[in-house]
Amino acid sequence: MQRLGQILISAGVVAIPLLAFSIVAIALIVERIVFWYRINRRQEKVIKEALALYREEPSLAIGKLEQNVDLPMARIFLEALSLKDAEPDELALAIDGATQAEVPNLKRFNSVFDTIVTLSPLLGLLGTVLGLIQAFSALNLGDIGGTKTVGVTTGISEALTSTAFGLVVAVVTLFFANTFRGFYLRQLAMIQEHSAELELLHRRRYKQIREVSYATTRDR
Repeated sequence: MQRLGQILISAGVVAIPLLAFSIVAIALIVERIVFWYRINRRQEKVIKEALALYREEPSLAIGKLEQNVDLPMARIFLEALSLKDAEPDELALAIDGATQAEVPNLKRFNSVFDTIVTLSPLLGLLGTVLGLIQAFSALNLGDIGGTKTVGVTTGISEALTSTAFGLVVAVVTLFFANTFRGFYLRQLAMIQEHSAELELLHRRRYKQIREVSYATTRDR
């Protein structure tokens, strides 16, 4: 802890926003880890079970989805299946609309991560410039080895530490941001795959219902 305090002091004034960025990044990274762990652990299994139940009885599938409404894809399917006697095209539109509504939740905090990744190295560079300014302002060729040498070394230390601090914050944040972005793209692909399967099952079921209804009407 003492070592961390020394690093923050040696980083100079830019250590304050960089420390704030690092705290925000850690908090958001933890939240996204919990979010994606829950989704990756349960969602695909739940959706496959719901689709299997839909083949037998749609109400069973709806019940399964309602038990897992905390999952994005379950909410998408529930939104679509809540339409009564929906035609295949209507179901497809409902799925598209529900998917677009879930996208902000899946991409949550991406803009914050991008901001931290962009600004952290710039703040580190600013600290470098300020440290070099301090070092050169304290430099006196006629006083080499004297008391002003401390100001030179302090300025150089501030320049190097602030650069390293900014790069560390940016690199760590970028790693997790790209990881979460990969999860998001994988989730979109999974939504498209299972949505197409649901649409196909609904289309077949709708066709069967229409055929039965037509046969009943003709018999009358």
